[in-house]
Amino acid sequence: MSRVALVTGGSRGIGAAISKALQAAGYSVAATYAGNDEKAAAFTAETGIKTYKWDVADYDACAAGIAQVEADIGPVEVLVNNAGITRDAPFHKMTPQQWSEVMSTNLSGVFNMSHPIWPGMRERKFGRIITISSINGQKGQFAQTNYAAAKAGDIGFTKALAQEGARAGITVNVICPGYINTEMMSTIPEKVMNDVILPQIPVGRLGEPEEIARTVVFLASDDAGFITGSTISANGGQYMA
Repeated sequence: MSRVALVTGGSRGIGAAISKALQAAGYSVAATYAGNDEKAAAFTAETGIKTYKWDVADYDACAAGIAQVEADIGPVEVLVNNAGITRDAPFHKMTPQQWSEVMSTNLSGVFNMSHPIWPGMRERKFGRIITISSINGQKGQFAQTNYAAAKAGDIGFTKALAQEGARAGITVNVICPGYINTEMMSTIPEKVMNDVILPQIPVGRLGEPEEIARTVVFLASDDAGFITGSTISANGGQYMA
């Protein structure tokens, strides 16, 4: 029986690439999404990967959703915390709502998903938790105090939880992508891309979602059993930590 992988925000962008790569590697994959029913249905039609709708900021919804996934497919052995949002604003203009929404999804959401799954992983003496953070959680970014704080928190969460899981055969790692060629990046004007963004990246290009996905597949594998508590930077050399 193939292992079960659950990918949050797994029907679009980097998450979709991760879901597809895990499926190709032989995992039984479930993907969550928060709001776009049409995109999720199209993704399922294309891939056969079942999608589940809930908000990772809601602990009870996460617990119920995970229970449904496990009833449908089996115990979750690989969790990829990919769901995330932005609510950018300079700090003097940032509202408490913008702060709390980003923290609730991007940081608390990692807790909300990992916590219900953790007991089963401990009992089975195997698990993989892989969280998608960001280069901006490592170096900070103008007008992203909320996002950078949450993504930096994901790194701290990973380092602490990895110490608890190590003896139980559970690895916990985090990936920090830089600029990745997703739908969101396509909205950036060509001049900004060529004159501002690409010159910051030593390899001279954007990353591809599939490159992040291949990193996830490796970290999920038995071959990565000695890697835990690690922060993997995938940013083309833009920030070397």
